Amino acid sequence: MRRIDTALPGVCIVEPQAYGDHRGYFMETYSTRAFEQIGITAVFVQDNQSFTAQKGTLRGIHFQNAPMAQAKLVRVTRGAVMDVAVDLRRGSPTYRQWAAVELSAGNKRMLYLPRGFGHGFRTLTDDVEFCYKVDNLYGVTSHIYRSTL
Repeated sequence: MRRIDTALPGVCIVEPQAYGDHRGYFMETYSTRAFEQIGITAVFVQDNQSFTAQKGTLRGIHFQNAPMAQAKLVRVTRGAVMDVAVDLRRGSPTYRQWAAVELSAGNKRMLYLPRGFGHGFRTLTDDVEFCYKVDNLYGVTSHIYRSTL
């Protein structure tokens, strides 16, 4: 695993190592040990998956307030998205600042968002499968912000 920090403290891109040959590839998408080695110690308790049929669909920006706040590890298993993290921690020096990264089945990148960050994406292709791990059980989405992506 390789960690690439973004401009937002704690939000980072995770690049897994894929081992390929003529048959395809194998990669670990999550390992407690590998994630601890790159500084991510969240204990994930739930996996989620969504499907979006049409290119250009906007999903988000979603986040949960305490006590339902969630850290998230997000990735795309089919298609591609432009994924956006927004700092929604009042009092933070980067409050309301955002970072974006392209996630796709092809680049295999993941994005880690600590608690307190909003999250959303816009599909860049049709037929997008989006998967994410969370460190707290599902709660009611607290706020949806509209922004220009």
